[in-house]
Amino acid sequence: MAEAKNGTKKTTKKTGRLAILAAMGPGLLTAMAGNDAGGIATYSSTGATYGYGMLWTVPLMCILLIVAQETAARMGCATGKGFAALIREQFGVRVSAIAMLALIISNFTVTLSEFAGIASGMELFGIPLQVSVPIAGIATWLLTQSGSYHRVEKILLALSCVFLTYIVSGIISNPDWGLALKDTVVPQFSSDPGYVSLLVANVGTTISPYMLFMVSSNVVEKNLKGSDIPGQRADNVSGVIAAEITTWFIILTTGTVLYPADVTVNSAADAAQALVPLAGQYASALFAAGLAGASFLAACVLPGITASAVCEAFGWERGVDRSWNEAPAYRAIITGITILSAGIVLIPNVDLFGIMMLAQVINGVLLPVLMVCMVLIASDKRVMGQYVNGHVWTVLTWFTIVVVIVLTIIMFVLQAMGL
Repeated sequence: MAEAKNGTKKTTKKTGRLAILAAMGPGLLTAMAGNDAGGIATYSSTGATYGYGMLWTVPLMCILLIVAQETAARMGCATGKGFAALIREQFGVRVSAIAMLALIISNFTVTLSEFAGIASGMELFGIPLQVSVPIAGIATWLLTQSGSYHRVEKILLALSCVFLTYIVSGIISNPDWGLALKDTVVPQFSSDPGYVSLLVANVGTTISPYMLFMVSSNVVEKNLKGSDIPGQRADNVSGVIAAEITTWFIILTTGTVLYPADVTVNSAADAAQALVPLAGQYASALFAAGLAGASFLAACVLPGITASAVCEAFGWERGVDRSWNEAPAYRAIITGITILSAGIVLIPNVDLFGIMMLAQVINGVLLPVLMVCMVLIASDKRVMGQYVNGHVWTVLTWFTIVVVIVLTIIMFVLQAMGL
């Protein structure tokens, strides 16, 4: 009898572990996709400009992103609906339409930066953008048209392994581990406008509007339910920690190598090039490979997330598993964004920096609004049922929103002052 009970317990534990593993994926992909070309450029500039002085922001970014992703994923599991659909139901078509328009513009401009990141990374290996960008555009389009969510998820999860290059480059750069760990747990503050600007950029680049839609949409596409919430929570927490470890190593690498040499970095490609004479060809190649791979991962994700959110908002058929006949709008949006963004990057002398600044402004306005919508929905028991936000989590979410709003205001003030 005792043996039977023990066997039952072991089976239950095994089943629980398998259920958690089956739910894994959406949170990890979302967090990793956030470390895109723009994020890598920001973190590289942070390390090159202030050394280890901003490593303390990484744990803060980790907490903020866990709160945002866990809430969005739980909403998807509890309701079976993506974030865009919930916004339409709770706040009306007009609010939903405005949010979708802003999201389309924002995601389109960010997708542009991803193709620019692919071009920059591959140029460091001697491959011109006229070759790398079209090939990347065709590859991302074919992947999103593959017809199987699970196949796409597996490929993208495999692509996430590219972020290991940043950990390896950090290790071979021979950092001062003791000082780095100290600066991670002991905050440093400065009234220098440049420091404040990078502080805002660091935290601001952690949570993007598309990430809220992505994690909830992927949860629904994977057909996860309320019983899968523990697995989703493990997925989001582990995914965010993995992504922020990558962030930590990017700052560590550039802080170790570029900061002492007083090297100015304006992009991730600048950082990779500057590493050659200072840290060796291997560190530079790893950094460049990470940039190209991370940009490709985000470029695969963004058109699909945009299409999914728009179709959710207006009640149209969507999903990787749907054919052109079943979901024409979904497929057309993905195709249009991919072709236009890759095509614009190929235009000589195009102002990519200006386009990326436009995306930053739109994100800065859109994110606080979306997060307010998110916390109101997640705190509504009629919508969430037993999975409604607890008091502690609601406080944490409002804290995240306040931090985002304050940083957004500071960002706009600094931009108006030309700093």
